[in-house]
Amino acid sequence: MYINKKIIGILAVAIFTVGLIAGCGSSGEKKASQAPEKIIKAGCTGVSYPDSFKENGKLTGYDVEILELAAKNLGYKVEWVNTDFAGLIGQLDAGKIDTIANNVSITPPRKEKYYFSEPFLYEGTQFVTHKDNKDINDPKDLFGKTVAGVAGSNHLKVVEQAFPNGNIKIRTYENRDGAMNDLINKRVDGYVNARNVLVATIKKANLPFKLVGDLFVIRPSAYPFLKNEKGKKLNDEFTKELQRLRKDGTMKKISEKYYGTDVSVDPGK
Repeated sequence: MYINKKIIGILAVAIFTVGLIAGCGSSGEKKASQAPEKIIKAGCTGVSYPDSFKENGKLTGYDVEILELAAKNLGYKVEWVNTDFAGLIGQLDAGKIDTIANNVSITPPRKEKYYFSEPFLYEGTQFVTHKDNKDINDPKDLFGKTVAGVAGSNHLKVVEQAFPNGNIKIRTYENRDGAMNDLINKRVDGYVNARNVLVATIKKANLPFKLVGDLFVIRPSAYPFLKNEKGKKLNDEFTKELQRLRKDGTMKKISEKYYGTDVSVDPGK
């Protein structure tokens, strides 16, 4: 009986060990079979209120929140890259990022280079000046004056097209803060950007600016993707998800959170 008990004990240990090894093998196989995490690399300035900015150290904003939500619903994790707007365009062209979440207007030249998702914002170009300036009440009053704008932005191109004879002098900046600070301190005569951005920023920061004249060209903004196989896939996926977010009212809700109004609809329709 003693020998039998000893043999049984040895067998029991052996069976336990084999089971443990088998269990470890199953766990390893399970980990190996898991699909790799889906990543989308997106760029923004992080200083462009209310599209992309940092609040309490956390990146947020209208463009940022919509992309984050769409990515989450599609099973992607967003990896963010922050730099100036011109730098973002360069990184997208080089394939270092997959898209830009920073109020990128859809223009004919850009459509030749990129796929564009479902538009999520419509904007019109607008001039502002310092509210102390009583002599500037119309864009023509800016003739011979200096207007600030962000380098690489569509709004500067709109100004150049509207005033092709160089009637208005343009001074470029890496970001909006630099341009607005110079207008606050009256080192320039005006500043140009999207009207909805200007209205929201003036209200939030109580800036001493006033609107000058009417809107220029109204254009939609969307997420751009490179014209390659990967870009086509991402564009198709995100366009479909953005259409869903528009249809269920989520896009409108997020817009009103940041702008106080629905900027996701075309005002011309």
